[in-house]
Amino acid sequence: MQLVIDTNVVLDLWVYQDPHAQPLWQALQTQQVTWLTTAAMREELLRVLDYPHILKRREFSNQSVQDVMAIFDTYAHIKDDAHRAPYICKDADDQKFIDLSVAHTAQLISKDKQVLRLTNRLARLGVSVKKIGKPPQYQACQVFKNCAVCSGNSSGM
Repeated sequence: MQLVIDTNVVLDLWVYQDPHAQPLWQALQTQQVTWLTTAAMREELLRVLDYPHILKRREFSNQSVQDVMAIFDTYAHIKDDAHRAPYICKDADDQKFIDLSVAHTAQLISKDKQVLRLTNRLARLGVSVKKIGKPPQYQACQVFKNCAVCSGNSSGM
């Protein structure tokens, strides 16, 4: 399965280490999914890693920009920028994720409200948009059916 992963979800994976993103991280590590990205998406991640609130989290976790970018470079499959999709996102910064997803009919993983509003429209183009959620949504199970956290099989939930 091919995926396009929004920058905020990438941050959840490696900077914030959100447990609800762990099934996605495991799928990347075991090559169950192929993560499609572009040079522009890589540059966006590089830029946001130095935002003050993200810098604080990286410092707390003892992560350098190079650490995060090394993980990116290990798992990302860089593609050319895609042509503009028929549906336009109100947040211009998110359009590149939509365009790439449509170009490759790849599942789009995002938690951005403007992207999520296009879920039904993008489905008409063969693109499923999924959100890796937090309680009480447990939406990660929509992406990875064997997720113990999202299926309610983990202790304490």
